[in-house]
Amino acid sequence: MPIVHAGSFAPPALRPLISAFGAAPRLGSVGVTLDPSASALPGTSVLQGLINGIAFWGLLAALAGIVIGAATWALGTHSNNYQHTSSGRKAVLVSGAAALLIGAAPAVLNFLFGAGKGF
Repeated sequence: MPIVHAGSFAPPALRPLISAFGAAPRLGSVGVTLDPSASALPGTSVLQGLINGIAFWGLLAALAGIVIGAATWALGTHSNNYQHTSSGRKAVLVSGAAALLIGAAPAVLNFLFGAGKGF
C-alpha cells in the first residue's frame, strides 16, 4: 500500500507550497494548554451569581409556561377546541424541555469539557 502524504490530496498548484512548508503542526505540539480556574479573574463570584439568577428566572418562566400550558390544554380539551389543546400541549412540552435543559446545562457542559480535554 503506498504512503499517502499530506499534500497528495491538495490541488496540484498548492503541492509545492505544502511540501516547502510541511504539513500543519498538530495543536498538541504547539504547547497551548487550558486550565479553567475560578480565581483567575476578578469578579468571578459576581458572574456566577448573575448566571444563577438568570437560571432561576428561566426556571420561573418554565414553571409559568407549564402552568399556563396545562390550563390551556385542559380548557381546550373540555371545549373541544383542537387548536387550544395543541397549543397547550406544546407549551407544556417546550416548558418542560426548557427546565430540563436549564437543570442539565452544568452537567452537560462539564461532560463535554472533560471529553474534549481528553484529545
